[in-house]
Amino acid sequence: MTKLILIPVLVFSSLFAGLAGNWNIDEDYAIKFSTAKAEGTLTGLTGTIVFDEEDLSTASFNVSVDATSIKTGSKMKDKHARGKSWLYTTVYSEITFESTAFKATDSGYTVTGDLSIRGVTKSVDIPFTFRENIGVGLFEGTTTILREDYGIDGPFLFSKLVGDEIEVSLRVPVK
Repeated sequence: MTKLILIPVLVFSSLFAGLAGNWNIDEDYAIKFSTAKAEGTLTGLTGTIVFDEEDLSTASFNVSVDATSIKTGSKMKDKHARGKSWLYTTVYSEITFESTAFKATDSGYTVTGDLSIRGVTKSVDIPFTFRENIGVGLFEGTTTILREDYGIDGPFLFSKLVGDEIEVSLRVPVK
């Protein structure tokens, strides 16, 4: 359930759009999360992606995902994930990511930005790759966040079973 958070990463958001570095998020994106005992997906990714490999100083990701969209494969888990002790979606319906810096790495890029979940904002780094072919691009990245950093406690027994680390993986095709 905490994996949902990573989305946000995701959360980090629907990176990227097409001409002159502006990209539109394709509907075929994937935001997945996993913990020691839970996994799932998030949908409802929207936002603005500006990315030009030749000029990272102009790059920006400002995206959000619908926290209420969390799916774990179990209606009971989904209900708990949306509840007050996890994502508390009646109050915090979105997970957001806003970039603050980009850098090139040996294997691609890293974006640093502010990830907000449950009203808590923390700086996170998301390593990612970008491939482009004639106006179509693909952003892929994975990061790990800590559930406790965002006040996602859950009932004591379940929270210990789920684990604190949430791996979030993103696959965002853009046009």
